[in-house]
Amino acid sequence: MAYEIPVTQARAELADLINRVVYGDERVVVTRHGKPLVALVSAADLAVLEAGESAAEEQVISSVSTVRGPSSAPGERRFGIAAEHRGPGPRA
Repeated sequence: MAYEIPVTQARAELADLINRVVYGDERVVVTRHGKPLVALVSAADLAVLEAGESAAEEQVISSVSTVRGPSSAPGERRFGIAAEHRGPGPRA
């Protein structure tokens, strides 16, 4: 569970909050009007969060790269789409 503190109080107690996070293994959530604004976490916690983020991104990338487009029916020809950009001016 994280310790919650209003932003106005956090400003006055920043050094103490940093010590609680680093040496007390606490997480501090700074709130504004009762809503979470930011969180103070140790550098070790941040490394764990970022490692999990990277692993999740790699899993999504590998999943997407293995998805193939819809397969064609036997004998069906596939056509590409071609377009030509014409600038403004009279059309012939």
